[in-house]
Parts: sequence; C-alpha cells; structure tokens
Amino acid sequence: MDQVTRVLIVDDDPLVRSGLRLMLSGAEEIEVVAEAADGAEVLPLVDEHHPDLVLMDIRMPRTDGLTATAELRRLPRPPEVLILTTFTTDGYVLEALRAGAAGYVLKHTPPAQIIAAIRNVVAGEPVLSPAAVKQLISAVTGGGNETAPARHDDRSEAARLVALLGEREREVALAVAQGKTNAEISAALYMSVPTVKAHVSHILTKLDLNNRVQIALVVYRAGLV
Repeated sequence: MDQVTRVLIVDDDPLVRSGLRLMLSGAEEIEVVAEAADGAEVLPLVDEHHPDLVLMDIRMPRTDGLTATAELRRLPRPPEVLILTTFTTDGYVLEALRAGAAGYVLKHTPPAQIIAAIRNVVAGEPVLSPAAVKQLISAVTGGGNETAPARHDDRSEAARLVALLGEREREVALAVAQGKTNAEISAALYMSVPTVKAHVSHILTKLDLNNRVQIALVVYRAGLV
C-alpha cells in the first residue's frame, strides 16, 4: 500500500471544508488530519498534527492564505502547500509561488484532478491549473500591470541568481522551468534520477528557494525561457 499522505484543510467556508473532507475520504492513501477556518490557525495545527500537505485557501478573515503559506514555509521542516482557490489574478498566483506554495489549483477543478494534484505535489512535482499558468506567463513576461514596473529589477536579480549556478545546474534549472519531470530531465541530460534530484536540491539551497516552481520563476525572469 502507498504511504498515507496527511492533509490539513484550510478554508473559512465550513461547507467547502466538509466537501473537501468528503471528497478526499474516497482516496485510500489520503487522510485529512485536521481543518482550519483561518490562516492564523495553521501553525498550531501543523505543530500538533504534522501534515504532509496543507490545502490552503487564499481569502480568509484574519490571516490570509498567502501570509500563512509564507509563515509555514519558514519552518525547519514545513509541509508542502497546495493553494485551492477561486482567484487567478497574476498578483495572487505570483505571491503564492513566491511564498513557497508548490501548486495552485482552482476550486472548480474536478475532484480526481485535485486528488492527483495532491499526489503530485507530495511527490515533488509542481502543479498549476491552466488559468494559473496563463496568469503566471503574463506576469513574468511583463504582461500584467501589477508586475511591469519591477520587471527590469526582477530580471537583473534573476540573472544574478542564475549566475551562481554551475553549468549542469543551469541545465537542470532550465529543464525544471520547461516543466520536465526528474525522469524526463534524466533522459534529456544523460544523468541518473538521483543525480537530477541532487542537482535540484543544490539549486534550491544555492538560491535560497523553497521548491521547483520558484526555480522556474527565476529562470523565466532571467529570460532563459
């Protein structure tokens, strides 16, 4: 049997929480260990229940999901965060990924795809809904008004970060930004999967990043994709 994935649901709507719990109960390898109605409740519940993944809404009354995600990802061994929301503005998508979320999925996504997204995020693969990808591309290419004024500075900083990487690390970072899995990178760059994983880990450490999505953001902003 596959290892059980422990999930914390964070949403201010009790009906949404109930629906998600019911939906996830149909997946044998997923266990909902707790629920929170606000981002302010996340850290204590994570400390108590040690979930593998937090399913996080964005808009909540006291502490929003973006703030809660950033606080969570600063923990020594944080769980992964999958944003589940109705909002897809480029500001939300970018801030969620910068805060350390490993995925961004919309609430109208079919249940089977939400379950698949949880599995993929826990396995180390980033997940973005098509609408989120569209907003992300618009933002990193300067198409969104919210990000355009900082575009030059962002590109310069991204280029500086990429320059810290070795040749093989840059190749792996580029492949990550292209959405390739570890197995696909292994085949394309003629290296073993453990070596790919080691390179990804070194890139995250060197650039002080949280996950593969943030690697992709740096590569995009540096103009390499």
